[in-house]
Amino acid sequence: MPEQRDDGAMEDQPAGGSGKRQSRRPGRAERQPHPAWRTPEAPGGPGESGGSGKPEGSGGSRESDGSGASGHPVPSGRPGPAGVRPAEPGWVALIRPADPAPVPPATLWGVLGTGLAAALLLGDGLGIGLLITALPAALAAYAAARTAGRQARPWTVAWALGCLALLAVPALRDAGWTSVPAVFAAVGLAALALYGSRTWPGVLLSPLGFLDAAPTGLAWAWQGLRGLGSGTRDRWWPLVRAAAVAAVLLVLFGALFASADAAFADLLGGLAPDVSVEDGPVRVLLFLFGGVAAVAAARAAAGPLCWDRIRIAPAKPRSRAEWALPLIVLDLLFAGFIAVQLTVLFGGYDRVLERTGLTRAEYARQGFWQLLWATLLTLVVIALALRRSPRSGPRDRSLVRAVLGTLCVLTLVVVASALRRMDLYVDAYGLTRLRLSVAAVELWLGLVIVLIIAAGVFGARWLPRAVVASAGAAVLAFGLASPDGLIAERNVARFERAAEQDRGGVIDLAYVQSLSADAVPALDRLPEPYRSCALRGINDDLAGRGRTPWYATSLGEQRAMRILQRCPVTAPYEVCSGLGTFADRYASSY
Repeated sequence: MPEQRDDGAMEDQPAGGSGKRQSRRPGRAERQPHPAWRTPEAPGGPGESGGSGKPEGSGGSRESDGSGASGHPVPSGRPGPAGVRPAEPGWVALIRPADPAPVPPATLWGVLGTGLAAALLLGDGLGIGLLITALPAALAAYAAARTAGRQARPWTVAWALGCLALLAVPALRDAGWTSVPAVFAAVGLAALALYGSRTWPGVLLSPLGFLDAAPTGLAWAWQGLRGLGSGTRDRWWPLVRAAAVAAVLLVLFGALFASADAAFADLLGGLAPDVSVEDGPVRVLLFLFGGVAAVAAARAAAGPLCWDRIRIAPAKPRSRAEWALPLIVLDLLFAGFIAVQLTVLFGGYDRVLERTGLTRAEYARQGFWQLLWATLLTLVVIALALRRSPRSGPRDRSLVRAVLGTLCVLTLVVVASALRRMDLYVDAYGLTRLRLSVAAVELWLGLVIVLIIAAGVFGARWLPRAVVASAGAAVLAFGLASPDGLIAERNVARFERAAEQDRGGVIDLAYVQSLSADAVPALDRLPEPYRSCALRGINDDLAGRGRTPWYATSLGEQRAMRILQRCPVTAPYEVCSGLGTFADRYASSY
């Protein structure tokens, strides 16, 4: 199981003032180089001040935090002249980054591009426009980091690519309930790409850094604008004039060509954003939001908060007997439950149903939610047990690994049992968004338990980043899998099986009508009038949207519109209301 170890060691050494490389580990109060990006190594060690021990402004050196700029004065933790150790700084002062490097012109152009893209492309909804808006913000942050002397590490590149991949989900799926988690997950991965956190406090707190980077970034960008206007006008003014001339020529000749050819006018109208006076305030707010978000990302890239400097003191360890007895009892309880599950699996299922008086569906429904909570509580127990685990020697470490490793393996069997119960429940009542979501969460929790087992074998230093990476990958896979399409596919297959068994159609038309356009390809397989009744709600929703611009249209929406244009909805409302819903309607139940 993961051991309690210090995870704060960094890979590079900052420039010091002594020209010697230190071999000791940095003290708790010392600033360590920031891990998000790699900086070129220079002689010296962390906390080295050239022997003066004074902060900047009084002859002392300041430590680099990995951004290429000077950091804040580093408390040495050494006794003062009177033999009194100075007080360690608070966590707010400890995580404070170095002064950022000046704003490069490329960052300012990226901020402007982000604001314009947000104002023009996000006013009509999400789609490929969200990814297009994020690209200039990413370039602005990259330019700021390069100016600060930071070089991306492999983990930084992985977080950035994962962020952009998650922002592409709204361009592929019409369902908003899958796009929203993808956007939030993208923000979390962007925070890790900018701050490079490795520890649990850093991973959990990194997104909060944007709340600090936004106001400080605005002041930082304003200083860059003033410097740009005062000393380098000859460099940027020709670019502004060229851009203005290009815009005038584009508008002038574009209008002439559009009036000369209807086909070109239609193409131009489809490509150009539709901006009207009525939505002007919304566009202005989107411009400001995009610009501030880009400034915050660039400011974090130039001088990130060092969240990994926060240290959580280990709890007081318990004795072996006091620590192991409750967990061993819990292991025995898990083993007994799993033994019953195996008995049910190998022939005792019908006997259990007869004894309890439950149907298969009721038995599955009764158990899944309890097993889901059992999995969550097991993770809490493991986290608390690791903080209180005995740590006096190799025997204690072996005891911790054996007891918690057994609990993790037994929990994996509980996860499998919960997923099996959900499968039985779906066979009886159909698949819904809630059922699919919680099953996906249960599957991810099982993956987290596997990662914990691996951390117990190979060490826990990589565990926080691995858990976050698994969460981001799970959200991305969930969005790319088209959940509404999977729900429709499963329910249509259930309908077809019931029809083959002469049990009549078994599908809740009221529920499938509430799905997004991603469900249209699966629902298109239903026979009439079920097909038209199932697609009526989606068809009305797409018709009410009107003509959606290309940058706000998803691939799922385009595919649904092609299907509905090829084979329109024909059944009248009276026929659909006559079909009604069925006794097993699952839309109203969980």
